[in-house]
Amino acid sequence: MSLHLDHVVLALPDFTLQVNVQLTAPVTGLSGPSGAGKTTLLEIVAGLRRPGQGRVRLGEATLTDVAQRLYVPPERRKIGYVPQDLALFPHYTAAGNLDYGSQTAAASAHHRNHVIAVLELAPLLTRRIQDLSGGEKQRIALGRALLTSPQLLLLDEPLSSLDDPLKARILTYLKAIWTEFKIPMIFVSHSAAELIELCQEVIVLRHGNIVVSQA
Repeated sequence: MSLHLDHVVLALPDFTLQVNVQLTAPVTGLSGPSGAGKTTLLEIVAGLRRPGQGRVRLGEATLTDVAQRLYVPPERRKIGYVPQDLALFPHYTAAGNLDYGSQTAAASAHHRNHVIAVLELAPLLTRRIQDLSGGEKQRIALGRALLTSPQLLLLDEPLSSLDDPLKARILTYLKAIWTEFKIPMIFVSHSAAELIELCQEVIVLRHGNIVVSQA
């Protein structure tokens, strides 16, 4: 599965995001200084922002084509997005948050059980979100994204708020996601060590432009 960002342009207050790249690695790292446009780029791919120019394609499907006035809604893009704040619902249990993502995807019981097993979520399901640790919340957010049956997973700095032991544990789960589900990922991180351990390709954004792209 390849992601094409064809001459994507979006004017922002401090600079203009300009990206023209094809991503084909199983896990692509996205790095760069804070405010470089990383989250904005993920939001364009997810359909949460519309670029001023360009086209976004996932495999054979065109998701955005500004010239053709084509914008596939976020819920129809088959993209799982885990934002930095996780966007979990505090009034739901862990199970309620997990299943929220599967409501439109009609996830099978087998798929749900597989996700729960891979991410080791069973002990968490009856607990309230506010009673979970940072790493446990991260796993619930990952599980919710997986239950939408995505063709691409976007992870916006999923390890940034965790201590080192938890980072190592969540990295293990991220590797398991690729092994078990074969879903390509875009992984945003400032950590060179994390990028080296998880990613096969890394692109670096600075002021909205790709300055480094390396396998």
